[in-house]
Amino acid sequence: MSTPARLVQILTNKGSLPPESPWRAAVQGVPRELFLPDTFEAGGHTFDRSGNPERWARAVYADLPLITQVNEGVDLGEDAYQRPTSSSSMPTVMLDMLGLLDVREGQTVFEAGAGTGYNAAWLCHRLGSGRVTTMDVDPGIAEQAENNLARAGFTPRVLCGNAEDRLLQGAPYDRILATYTVPEIPYAWVAQAPRGRIVAPWGGGLFHYSFAVLDVSDGRAEGRFTGNPAFMHTRSRPGGGGRLRDFLHHEDDGVPGRTTVSPLRVTDDPDALFYVDLAVRDAWHFVGKADDGSGESTLWLFSHDKKSWATAEYVPGDQADYEVEQYGPRRLWDEVEAAYRRWERYGRPGRDRAGLAVDCEGERVWLDDPSNVIASRSRGTPTRCGDLR
Repeated sequence: MSTPARLVQILTNKGSLPPESPWRAAVQGVPRELFLPDTFEAGGHTFDRSGNPERWARAVYADLPLITQVNEGVDLGEDAYQRPTSSSSMPTVMLDMLGLLDVREGQTVFEAGAGTGYNAAWLCHRLGSGRVTTMDVDPGIAEQAENNLARAGFTPRVLCGNAEDRLLQGAPYDRILATYTVPEIPYAWVAQAPRGRIVAPWGGGLFHYSFAVLDVSDGRAEGRFTGNPAFMHTRSRPGGGGRLRDFLHHEDDGVPGRTTVSPLRVTDDPDALFYVDLAVRDAWHFVGKADDGSGESTLWLFSHDKKSWATAEYVPGDQADYEVEQYGPRRLWDEVEAAYRRWERYGRPGRDRAGLAVDCEGERVWLDDPSNVIASRSRGTPTRCGDLR
């Protein structure tokens, strides 16, 4: 059986959709198949409706994220890195996000990132189309989302453009959510939800598996981090990633060194990586594990601008230190190690002890108390609080 009822059963069995959930009727009442193309990818496999309709339908009504676009729809050739740029999100994650949003009847919602339109359809089913606005930066995706929604019987406001840079049609809103990861919360969202709530996947290239859940009052948003979402990054500031050969260069010019911090102590601890990411931005990492049973690993670090890289070698056993190599204007491992040591000095706190405050001047991450700021970023272009249009 591959129907909405099957998806309801799966989500119920996983504990994500209890009988009293206000989203149960939406999951049951919105056919996911109306929001998906005839071909998509999931888990490294391609599903083709014409070639195997039953297999395609099983994937549609599984609890899986389904990739519907790569490389912004541009064919870069078979040898190019296939970066996912649009998808139908995993239903359990959608429910997590909507639960954090705490939508109430009669409220209005703005969604940044229309994607296939499936998430907007759930919102329309519960709130009514007139209370939902969704937006996508990609004209083709926005048009397809609008068509998908119409086919399912919903008519929300569908916009095309950058949701991060200005007040939008229909503002103010009671709730704002993003279906892609942002490295910082746009002030436009704070301004257009003056007494509302914002839920957005948040983080940089090293760690971006947090929902920022912020309540807005008096031109300021504040809240904490939770969850474990995995979303694509905003197109305005991609989060890194790619093939090593596209980032690795000047291999003979790397500067050797040693460290007493095991690279896996950093990458295998999500709390450590969260705090390291606060300090080491515009970089991403990859852990390559040996396939010979040795248990050895290499941590690769790359700057987004491709100018700097670093490696840290892990070998199991009682080691006092580990080999490091770095190249470029940034010493990426040194940045990571310094941030990791800072986290240790904080007492190795969990991510749940951190909070985020956002206003027109920038954003600040605090530990335990809003007065204890441990990381801050000013906005690139100074903005007077009353100037946003």
